[in-house]
Amino acid sequence: MYAVSLHNATETRRFSIVDLGASGWQVLDQAGGQVVKQVLYDDWHRVERARAVFAAKVAVLRTMGWTEDVVDGYSTNR
Repeated sequence: MYAVSLHNATETRRFSIVDLGASGWQVLDQAGGQVVKQVLYDDWHRVERARAVFAAKVAVLRTMGWTEDVVDGYSTNR
């Protein structure tokens, strides 16, 4: 549903939101393969807020020189 993967030299950051159907949405923030935050929401409004926070974090990282990973010619931002 939403996935952005960024890198800067050897560092990586990944932000994702996965629709788990009746279980809700898994919101995951990772740095260097380690989980920074993992939450399961059943309220769509919280998911929207989490996505907005991710977008802000991605924007800051991009201004700091981080670049988005591209897989098969496509951006990871969905």
